[in-house]
Amino acid sequence: MKRTKLVLSVVFASLLCSCHRHNGYTRHEDIYYRLLEMGENDRPCRAGDYITANIAYLTMSDSMFFSGIRKFRVSAPVSSGAVDHCFLLMKERDSMRFIIPTDVFFGQTLGIAVPPYLKNRPEMKIALRLLEIQTEKEYEKEKEVFLRWIKDFGEHEQSLLEDYVRKAKIKVAPSANGIYYVMQRKGNGIAVREGRTVTLHYEGYFLDGRKFDSTREREEPFQFVFGHEQQLIAGLEKIIAQMRAGEKGLAVIPSGEAFGNSGITIPPFTPVVYEIELTDVR
Repeated sequence: MKRTKLVLSVVFASLLCSCHRHNGYTRHEDIYYRLLEMGENDRPCRAGDYITANIAYLTMSDSMFFSGIRKFRVSAPVSSGAVDHCFLLMKERDSMRFIIPTDVFFGQTLGIAVPPYLKNRPEMKIALRLLEIQTEKEYEKEKEVFLRWIKDFGEHEQSLLEDYVRKAKIKVAPSANGIYYVMQRKGNGIAVREGRTVTLHYEGYFLDGRKFDSTREREEPFQFVFGHEQQLIAGLEKIIAQMRAGEKGLAVIPSGEAFGNSGITIPPFTPVVYEIELTDVR
C-alpha cells in the first residue's frame, strides 16, 4: 500500500511538472525557480532587507550578458513577474536559478527598453547566490562604522593614492570623489547613455600591481545595459558615463567609490586601479 502511494505521488508530481513550460522548475506567480544548492543558514530574505548577492543574467540558451556581486535593498514586488519575488524565495547562502519575463525585468526593474539581443525573447534567466542578508538596522550600523572608519583612514588611504599617482606619473587632478582618470585613447564612437548596451574590456589591479580581475584573460568582454545600479562599482559608473565607444583609459579609484568594506571579492577599504577599453555602445 505504501509503495502504491509512493508511485502515485511520483506520477502526480511528474504530471504537475509537465504542466509547466519549464521542466525542473517550480512556478511562483509569473516566475519559475529551481533550487541548486541549499544554504546552511535558515535566515529568509524579506522586503526591506539589504542583501549581497552573486548575480548573473542569462538568455534562455544560457548565454551570459552580466555577472557580478552586488549589494542592494530588496523591495516588495509590485507585479507577479517582478524580480523581487526571486530574492524573497531565498534564504541566506542559497543558490537558485530563475526564469522571469524579459519585458518586466527591463521595463519595470531597470526602467529601460529591452536591449536588441533580447528582442522577441519573452523570458530570460537569472542565477543567484545569496551571500548575506542584513536588516535595515544592521546595514545602517555597518554603514556608520564604515563612514567612521573612512574618516579615520582617509589620510592614510590618500597618502597611498598620492604615492601611486606620483610613481605612475599621473598628471591629471582627481575628481571631487577622489577618482583619477587618464584618457589613453580618445573615442569617436557613440556616447554612453542610460539604457544603451555597453561592451568593454577591463583589467583590475591593486595599487601594488597585482591583478584581481580581467575580461581579457577570460577572453570575454563585459556587456551590460548602462544605468542599472547593480552592475558596476560607483567609480566605474561615473567614469564610463563620460566615455565614448573606442575610448581607452586608466582609472585610479579610492575604496569609497570601489568595493567599500564588503570584503567579498576585494579586501575591505582597498583602492583599486582599472584599465578600461570601451569597445562598443549601442
